[in-house]
Amino acid sequence: MTTGTAISAFAKRLDQTAEDTEALLGKLLSDALLPDEIARPKRLIEAMRYSSLDGGKRLRPFLVVESSAVFGVPREAALLAGAALECIHCYSLIHDDLPAMDNSDLRRGRPTLHKVYDDATAILAGDALLTLAFDIITHDEIHSDANVRLLLTRALARASGVGGMAGGQMLDLAGEGRFGDREPVDVARLQQMKTGALLRYGCIAGAILGQSSQKQYQALDDYGRALGEAFQIADDLLDVEGDAAALGKQTGQDAALGKTTFVTQLGIDGAKQRVRDLLARADSALSIFGAKGDVLRAAARFVSERNS
Repeated sequence: MTTGTAISAFAKRLDQTAEDTEALLGKLLSDALLPDEIARPKRLIEAMRYSSLDGGKRLRPFLVVESSAVFGVPREAALLAGAALECIHCYSLIHDDLPAMDNSDLRRGRPTLHKVYDDATAILAGDALLTLAFDIITHDEIHSDANVRLLLTRALARASGVGGMAGGQMLDLAGEGRFGDREPVDVARLQQMKTGALLRYGCIAGAILGQSSQKQYQALDDYGRALGEAFQIADDLLDVEGDAAALGKQTGQDAALGKTTFVTQLGIDGAKQRVRDLLARADSALSIFGAKGDVLRAAARFVSERNS
């Protein structure tokens, strides 16, 4: 597959996965009660839908779907696992935007959830999306083998918890001086946790669902780590060079908060070179899959070159 063909295939598949994920989340966030549920408060469901629907490229579910496709995993199963991951991602955005965190007014070009509703509703909507994710990831439809579902669930918990995303957010706040003097920041480790952990999960989820060999798992793990770091560096660059209208959120926030980022450490040119190095590493990791890895290769290029 030529580079142009791979990029075209990637764009079509990214759009299709976004569409399919949107439809699936719409069903999962309906008013219909599940067994053992007592009620779904209207305000809470509406807030969850506001922050989960009609927005985003759905990159994380896409990574689950495409890493699963390498092993021939049924698309419906991968979409469910991707929806669980997207619920975690959306919950994290709600909480990140709160006044106690980043105090953001805009997300995806719209007012943030706490601006539309209130802080308490935003906190509960995030909490509910987090717990819904672990409901979804245990669905029998994801895999007939309960041990596979257990491994998926454990990996998701570790990617999103104290040793992953939540822990990374704590390190980020400490680096801003929120709890006293500014603490020294290991940017690579912080972002591997805060941003990279969920992106990496999107890649290794396919290996878990496909019951891959250890060598195949390691290849997707290496790819996911490289992609996660490239994503964050691109994000840091966008905060400096990006257009707020295209991004759908304010720029210059890192500098305003005095954050240490890849750009402050490496400079703009150094950060761009680091992205190129990570792209080569991602390509190399996928070599084991041959042509089956072409769409994932295009995804890494998309992440490194994105402008929103």
